[in-house]
Amino acid sequence: MKKLILVDGSGIAYRAFFALPLLNTDKGVYTNAVYGFTTMLMKIIEEEKPTHLLVAFDAGKTTFRHKTYKEYKGTRQKTPPELSEQLPFIHELLDSMGISRYERDQYEADDIIGTLSKQAQEKDWDVKVVTGDKDLLQLVDDRITVSLTRKGITDVDDYDNEKVFERYEIEPKKIIDLKGLMGDSSDNIPGVPGVGEKTAIKLLKQYGSMEKIFESLEDISGKKLKERLTENKDQAFMSKELATIDCDAPVDVTLNDLAFKKEMTEQMVDLFKELEFHSLLERMGFEEVIDQDTKEEKLEFESLSEIKEEHLTSPSALVVEVLEDNYHYADILGFALANENGRYFVPSETAFGSDKFKKWLADENQKKIVFDGKRDVVALKWRNIDLNGVTFDIQMASYLIDPSESNHDLSAIAKRKKFNYVFSDEAFYGKGAKRTIPEDEKLADHLIRKAEALLKLMPSLKKELEENRQSSLFYELELPLSLVLADMEVMGVKTSRETLEKMGKEIHKKLDEIERDIHELAGVTFNINSPKQLGEVLFEKLELPVIKKTKTGYSTSADVLEKLAPKHEIISKILDYRQLGKLSSTYVDGLLKVIHPETGKIHTRYNQALTQTGRLSSTDPNLQNIPIRLEEGKKIRKAFLPANDDWVIFSADYSQIELRVLAHIAEDKNLIDAFENEMDIHTKTAMDVFGVGEEEVTDLMRRQAKAVNFGIVYGISDYGLSQNLGITRKEAGEFIDRYLNSFPGVKQYMEDIVQKAKHDGYVTTLLHRRRYLPEITSRNFNRRSFAERTAMNTPIQGSAADIIKKAMINMAGRLEKEELTANMLLQVHDELIFEAPKNEIDRLKKIVPEVMENAVSLNVPLKVDYAYGATWYDAK
Repeated sequence: MKKLILVDGSGIAYRAFFALPLLNTDKGVYTNAVYGFTTMLMKIIEEEKPTHLLVAFDAGKTTFRHKTYKEYKGTRQKTPPELSEQLPFIHELLDSMGISRYERDQYEADDIIGTLSKQAQEKDWDVKVVTGDKDLLQLVDDRITVSLTRKGITDVDDYDNEKVFERYEIEPKKIIDLKGLMGDSSDNIPGVPGVGEKTAIKLLKQYGSMEKIFESLEDISGKKLKERLTENKDQAFMSKELATIDCDAPVDVTLNDLAFKKEMTEQMVDLFKELEFHSLLERMGFEEVIDQDTKEEKLEFESLSEIKEEHLTSPSALVVEVLEDNYHYADILGFALANENGRYFVPSETAFGSDKFKKWLADENQKKIVFDGKRDVVALKWRNIDLNGVTFDIQMASYLIDPSESNHDLSAIAKRKKFNYVFSDEAFYGKGAKRTIPEDEKLADHLIRKAEALLKLMPSLKKELEENRQSSLFYELELPLSLVLADMEVMGVKTSRETLEKMGKEIHKKLDEIERDIHELAGVTFNINSPKQLGEVLFEKLELPVIKKTKTGYSTSADVLEKLAPKHEIISKILDYRQLGKLSSTYVDGLLKVIHPETGKIHTRYNQALTQTGRLSSTDPNLQNIPIRLEEGKKIRKAFLPANDDWVIFSADYSQIELRVLAHIAEDKNLIDAFENEMDIHTKTAMDVFGVGEEEVTDLMRRQAKAVNFGIVYGISDYGLSQNLGITRKEAGEFIDRYLNSFPGVKQYMEDIVQKAKHDGYVTTLLHRRRYLPEITSRNFNRRSFAERTAMNTPIQGSAADIIKKAMINMAGRLEKEELTANMLLQVHDELIFEAPKNEIDRLKKIVPEVMENAVSLNVPLKVDYAYGATWYDAK
């Protein structure tokens, strides 16, 4: 039996976008609509197992219906750019999955779906239409079912003839009569003013059709209703025509063209990885991506039971094999060397038992080519073995040359350079429960392949760095920074288990208090964590307005509660209850789990080759995302202490560094003057945008100015700003226009950087970090607009990242030069955190701002604020 699935692509993408929060990849690409759309598709494929599949899209704003009524769909808002930018990815995703897609000029997706559904019905195929638009219920018939999305996009109601009649008390083909009478505000179909759904259904049940209703006007009771129908007869029939799906549209794809076979393609896997849909890859059963192109050529090597001088020469490619993600405490499986004398596998026992080998590792004059130098240094430091002389880092070089590449694993880099003999670790060891360590001979071969790749990749990557003018960025910034970060990772930060446990008890006590308050306000005891019980209390007992429903009842999601907040004081209590609950489980309990049992410290790991802007991120745990908006969140920082009792925590933070970078790059006189005169930049912006004096700037004005200031840095759109400020998109757009008129240098910078990106194909930071933008000249408006926004903000964010990295290197050198015992512990966004004895604080107060403010030279002053105290919390 043939089964055809027809998906309303435009409608589902739109619903997916608004159903999910604005998600984005580490590269800054928005993905919420793509993710939601993909989730829906996968659910359909898994549950329906279609033999044929098509996703239909609207071709444009103008259709044949506009000839009938030019205001058709005229009230719809412009598509947010954050959604428009995702549509090309949805198209690419469908192509990569082997799913047919189709659009036709002058026709809507509904017409394509209607035409193909009727063709399939005539051939006795089973047809299911997936949409969020009730208009398509008119297609329901024998063998044609419509799945109507309910909550978001994955919960659906299936409508057959019986279900439509149960819901509307009319047969499916009468839906167009219903629309003709009541209209449809979402499509700007006028209908008959004053006639709603109940009245329209009553009339259709009584008379059978719109034609019969108007033939029987004299029999209709109710003077006003009769007048409305009489006066709007032509409008009603026009509305019916507009609502009628054309099931005989000139569609030039055949049903046989829509054949679908679920299969993995390399294009699909690459796209899913690029969009960071790793969990979806696993869900589709494609978690094992084997390196099919890897050649099984034999590499000659020697497995060493004793290390001799001839094995250790300079330069050598060095592999330190640590399999586990958390390399701080992981076992080292073995070593591999590749140099002019040969290829050598060094078992761990041999390596750790050889003073000669450990001395070679520590010798800074012995040059080593590695894959991830920081990882290697840290893994060895935990075993009290020093690694010096790292002169080239393959992963770091690859990342700097093109940070837009989604995969900087050694096997991926090697393949890009046509060295097809390196297996990925995932393919070699397996993944998750299937992960195993093979016997020594196979392990040795895997490590030797890696070492060979390091040796062969180095000249090519080195040349590219030189051609890109990135040698300085590599050798003077990123490579020395990796050693600074390695020291910080091994150093760790002392964390008080007692403080966290006490905090956990306090949070639980507060949770109990809030729970009592909620129950008192509700007038009933119930499980606050149960969406079903909470929904019943809010919407049935307290009779609050229902905003959204789910398959199991009422929606009590965060966005729903925030809309209800002004309606009842219980809502703010519930929101606080949820935030504190997350704080307890994710941060208090989460941090307790990662305190090292021997050091009593937390040793976070810094990701140096991940973000496209060059920003550092941290994992295991992520200390850069501890929530500090709630006071209880801020208090978590009380658990972070100096290593010694008589020491303190010293914190130094760049003030508005990205806006200062913007002032420098844009050479905007107004911004430069504000910073040189040490004005509050948000107040200054409010003065210029609103045309008022300093004393007239209100808190609201300053808040709006602040949102635009930081929004400009991140390429905010009118949609994004409207969401941030709770204003209309029109108001947000006017606000952005006023900002750009007030700061003409910024406006000129935005125009110039886009033109430069179109000419060069990339943008750079002050220190020559690159970000390639291949779609800056795309004919596709959405892809081009995303690239333009990225061109504007990358030089700002990336330069800010470069500056604090430079400051960290200089700071590490200065602490050593001044012979201070203070340690640099953490980097959190624009902040550096140190621990130091009290008698060194006066020197730090002078040295730290001096080093940080002079990391680079800008035409506006960099400013650093500092504070210190007994804990990280107190250093504010």
